[in-house]
Amino acid sequence: MIEEPATLQIRAKIKRPTQAQIDAFKNIPTGFLCDAMEGQGALCTSIQPVCTDGGLPLHAHGPALVADNGPAEILATMGALHIAQEGDIVVAAAHGHTDCAAAGDRFCGMMKNKGVAGFVTDGQMRDYSGIVAAGLPAWCAGLSPNSPYSNGPGKVGFGAVVGGRHIETGDIVVADRDGVVVVPFAMIDAVIAQLAAIQELEDTLDAKVQDGFCEMTKVQAMLKDGTAKLVS
Repeated sequence: MIEEPATLQIRAKIKRPTQAQIDAFKNIPTGFLCDAMEGQGALCTSIQPVCTDGGLPLHAHGPALVADNGPAEILATMGALHIAQEGDIVVAAAHGHTDCAAAGDRFCGMMKNKGVAGFVTDGQMRDYSGIVAAGLPAWCAGLSPNSPYSNGPGKVGFGAVVGGRHIETGDIVVADRDGVVVVPFAMIDAVIAQLAAIQELEDTLDAKVQDGFCEMTKVQAMLKDGTAKLVS
């Protein structure tokens, strides 16, 4: 028989990006980040903003503080709240469990008071009106009024699979109306280095489209070199 784990484990030493690294992701669209990571990086599309009608900000960025809860559990999220630093994104792993809430309005209010920049979970949330009133940007897999438990076991400050991607504490999380993207800690500087070029390319194409551009130059080139052809 395996040894029973501690009810709650909290990592004592947590790696964190520098403030300059964090600031580089302010107001950056999630699509830009995916473009910088070979088209990848987004969590499952089931994880969406809890509010899209203007009641809450639709952009948040910061270092991940991962709370690895079991299904229907919130003990690890409680531990994350205890050690959270200003600007953190609390990421609550519910292991895809969607039959009860992973957080509600009071949790959001306390995280907001602690200076947390946002909340992300692959579980559901509840107390919609209170969440909006708390003012904390949040992304989740829907709403459920069912209550979670806080019995553990849980781990804080390590990593977990959330929305189909492994997230480690210290990774950069950026969330907006399109979804949630994770930049692994080891890739932070490489992604930052590409952002200016991606922005320039986007701005250039936007201007061309606004001026009437409507051609697929890749298709034109393929027709010209024979890799595509017109057929009757």
